Amino acid sequence: MIQAVLFDLDGTLLDRDTSIQQFVAAQYERLITHLNHIPQSDYVSRFIELDCRGHVWKDKVYQKIVTEFEIRRLSWQALLQDYETQFQDYCVPFPSLVEVLSGLKQQGYSLGIVSNGLGTFQTRAIKGLGIQDYFEVILISEIEQMRKPQAEIFHRAAKRLGVTAKNSVFIGDHPEADIMGAKNAEMKAIWKRSSYWQEAKEADAIIDELSEIPSILEQFESNCQPANDAHAPDR
Repeated sequence: MIQAVLFDLDGTLLDRDTSIQQFVAAQYERLITHLNHIPQSDYVSRFIELDCRGHVWKDKVYQKIVTEFEIRRLSWQALLQDYETQFQDYCVPFPSLVEVLSGLKQQGYSLGIVSNGLGTFQTRAIKGLGIQDYFEVILISEIEQMRKPQAEIFHRAAKRLGVTAKNSVFIGDHPEADIMGAKNAEMKAIWKRSSYWQEAKEADAIIDELSEIPSILEQFESNCQPANDAHAPDR
């Protein structure tokens, strides 16, 4: 029986691509007196390129931005601080996020987040989405001192929820960090399809939209149900 559903954050709950696009454009407008010698489109596109979908931390990104665009009156530290404190205001959820989380809670599932990243920043992003109250546990790699795909961070999340890994499902977009990590921890894994990665063939199911999650969980529950047990109780 599935007792817990755990999620990755970036690319799974948070539409990071859209969020970054909106934030960087707004940052340019907010700081335009220091950046008006740069075309906005160039500033936005270069940030996105240097960011590498979040795999390069922003101190490095902003150092290159300041050097390449010859920004004289604004330090990379000031740009980084603006990013760290303002990004949460531009967090965009994937469609149906709140409806799905609310429905899962009503069905009695325990919910959690396991995310790689910096503790304060990821916590702010979750608050920016307004979803923190749906989750009993939130594990962030910097705070936990371990990262996906290490099995231990998945086991730790399950333990804090009071469930076993085998009775848990993990949903994420990264084939290695999320899917292989969850599978190696003996969780079921649902891959949220991403055009940036090759197909996660090891996943137990694949979705394109969060709204597909309830039906996938029903399939998992059905598969766990003994075939000859006509009087098995509902969840």
